[in-house]
Amino acid sequence: MTDHLADVKKYDAGASAEAVDKIVKHLGIALHSRDASLVSCTDPKELARVKESWIGKKLGVTDDAKAEAVVEKVCKTMAADHAKHRVTFYYLAAKELGKLGAL
Repeated sequence: MTDHLADVKKYDAGASAEAVDKIVKHLGIALHSRDASLVSCTDPKELARVKESWIGKKLGVTDDAKAEAVVEKVCKTMAADHAKHRVTFYYLAAKELGKLGAL
């Protein structure tokens, strides 16, 4: 099992363990499947799902251009990681949107 907090801390040294735990709980059983626990920045359907389900429904951001910009930024931030862990991706998206406190 991935140490989610350690992975997030590669990008945010002061990452909130509480926020990471909330994302892990939100994702639940999906994290048990390797495929579902990762985000593919080269799959448009995957990115659309992230924008709709995480950024739209969970974080409440309905501005599509803003959601698109955040997804692109997180993909660039994590570009060096071949395996982009979903918890880290979601954390960075929430942080970029200033929504960590809303988790």
